Amino acid sequence: MDFALSDEQRMLIETARRFVEEELYPHERTVEETDDVPKEVADEIKRKSMELGLYAAAMPAELGGGGLDTLSMSMLDRELGRASYALHYLVYRPSNILQACVGDQREKYLYPCINGEKVDCLAMTEPGAGSDVRGMKCKAERDGDDFVINGTKHFISHADWADFVILMAATGEEEGPRGPRKKITTFLVDMGTPGFTVRPGYKNVSMRGYHNFILEFDDCRVPASQVLGEVDKGFDVANDWLGATRLQVAATSLGRCDRALELATSWAAERKQFGQQIGKFQGVSFKLADMALKLKSAELLTYEAAWKHDQGIMTDSEAAMAKLAATEALAFIADEAIQIHGGMGLMNELPLEMIWRDARLERIWEGTSEIQRHIISRGLLRPLGG
Repeated sequence: MDFALSDEQRMLIETARRFVEEELYPHERTVEETDDVPKEVADEIKRKSMELGLYAAAMPAELGGGGLDTLSMSMLDRELGRASYALHYLVYRPSNILQACVGDQREKYLYPCINGEKVDCLAMTEPGAGSDVRGMKCKAERDGDDFVINGTKHFISHADWADFVILMAATGEEEGPRGPRKKITTFLVDMGTPGFTVRPGYKNVSMRGYHNFILEFDDCRVPASQVLGEVDKGFDVANDWLGATRLQVAATSLGRCDRALELATSWAAERKQFGQQIGKFQGVSFKLADMALKLKSAELLTYEAAWKHDQGIMTDSEAAMAKLAATEALAFIADEAIQIHGGMGLMNELPLEMIWRDARLERIWEGTSEIQRHIISRGLLRPLGG
């Protein structure tokens, strides 16, 4: 095994680290206090990230993107993940699922997202269908050359920034191993389409400045040309192109782990109580050791899964292990970092309370920790007939 970074990867990390420190950190307090990213700030971050080649970095070079492989992209996500999510998300990565676009869809959706003219959002979750995606009630019924969509989606991230939604809706039923199950089709639906309404979502303790929305479809008519992939094959499209999203969550969680551990280590070295550095007390030093161990373990699982994704051999279990390990490491490290700081850890003079609040969401979206454990155990049992 070769764990060495290439020169290009080292340069990528250095560039991203400098960008985060100079262009993102200075705006964190404003975002946290106002729950908003000023438009001029967002435009400037977008412009500079495009100049540095960080924007749409995961998209293939032949499509106009940065052409980074999954392992390098994980390293970039790790650096961006150090900052407020609302700010680092502005260094946009179009949904990989858009690579399933064909014909005019590429000119209308794929290429504009890569070159910064448009932004997508993905709509799967519903009030009654979270982890159970097949339980969705939002449906699309064929009517001649169109589909008519009715239903509600919620927890839809950054719909306020999006120009269109990648929507998954039920288009029928089929018999599955456990009885009838929904057939799912993926659609591209433009904002402003008649019958499609975007409403503000719920107030969130995590990810200030990065908002969720409720999407309502009331006899919303879209042409069949807006189907992404094939009718009734929406899960096939998702499985082909969305596999790396759990690695993105894992990698950004590593970045927050890095920042929290660095802050805790510096505090333990500088803070004195009872005549010595608090890092010399076993109660603190052992915390630092456990934090470092969990971070390293999560890093190795994430990078191994990313490398395997590049080789085309990553399993669902490996992606689930990476996501589970990194998000639970973040929860542990953020909490311990605050404990080491004592009362100061909860004050907004430091970013720890932001990291701590944001960490709570990472164990829920892109599949809860329980779902990841289910995927891992299923991978163990299936070869044995379980």
